[in-house]
Amino acid sequence: MLLLDYRRNEQEQEYEHERIRHHISEIADKGARNMQIGMVGLGRMGSNMARRLIRGGHECVVFDLNADNVKQLTREGATGATSLGVFVSQLRKTRAIWVMVPAGDPTEQTVMALAQQMERDDILIDGGNSYYKDDVRRSKVLKSQGLHYVDVGTSGGIWGVERGYCLMIGGEPEIVKSLDPIFKTLAPGRGEIPRTPGREKLTGTAEEGYLYCGPSGAGHFVKMIHNGIEYGLMQAYAEGFDILRNASSKELPEDLRYTFNFADIAEVWRRGSVVSSWLLDLTAMALAENPTLSSYTGFVQDSGEGRWTIMAAIEEAVPADVLSASLYTRFRSRQEHTFAEKILSAMRQKFGGHVERPAGG
Repeated sequence: MLLLDYRRNEQEQEYEHERIRHHISEIADKGARNMQIGMVGLGRMGSNMARRLIRGGHECVVFDLNADNVKQLTREGATGATSLGVFVSQLRKTRAIWVMVPAGDPTEQTVMALAQQMERDDILIDGGNSYYKDDVRRSKVLKSQGLHYVDVGTSGGIWGVERGYCLMIGGEPEIVKSLDPIFKTLAPGRGEIPRTPGREKLTGTAEEGYLYCGPSGAGHFVKMIHNGIEYGLMQAYAEGFDILRNASSKELPEDLRYTFNFADIAEVWRRGSVVSSWLLDLTAMALAENPTLSSYTGFVQDSGEGRWTIMAAIEEAVPADVLSASLYTRFRSRQEHTFAEKILSAMRQKFGGHVERPAGG
């Protein structure tokens, strides 16, 4: 009896895999170059991602709680919806819906509201900064309803509409493959970045700026670590510039005091130095605009991924001295503000459009 049950389960799994393969081939035939995609959430990231998709020839149906955001994208070529129900009805089967709303309750509520209106084999993509354990849970819930769930860690900030977005993807490999035209359009492509020596022997899409990382949760796990590293890199720049600023301290011997031009130092480091990076580019931009960063308070938020990175390090018993220290510095910034915190605030505003509390407020 157990052997019969095992064989029956094996046959059912093979049938399901064959059904999915057939479903994917249909999608590929219909949209090898372009697809219809739904976008929920038209904030800084979502609106620009929709714009990039429209420019890439894809058909975008959009919805946002702010009707003005919907109207703006409609003027740029999207099909607007006035409610989630209308939004879902405007999408052809098999639907692919990208959710780009803040992590936590907003994402949870949006995903579950959509799931109630979606149909078997529809695909729901979470492109926000969700916790990877939430992805694993959601994917199981949606799978029980015959729906597919894909998690996409998205990096690129407000510059992504022109530069492209780095995408870290988790989910069922066949479903992820069916969305390749969307990922390819959103990603930056190879561009002018020199090829990594030895890379010509390897295959895959990493050189194009998007990568399948593994099953549900893997995409957001990789993005979580990406953001943890980002915290550490930003903190290193911030502390370095703070030391430069205080080189003129009256506490130092007079013949060892220096007054530096921070904008020029940032600029010269951009050109040929081993610490050059996009974050340094943004720092140089901020310092060129306002050398004292007087428009920044130094109040630095954290978006959650840094905390989750430290939690993962604890669970894995992996030392993460720099990453944890950079997170704690952000906590401290909300009580006292140094030039280092202003550097951090400036970088966050430049790459992500993150707005801090106004100076003196």
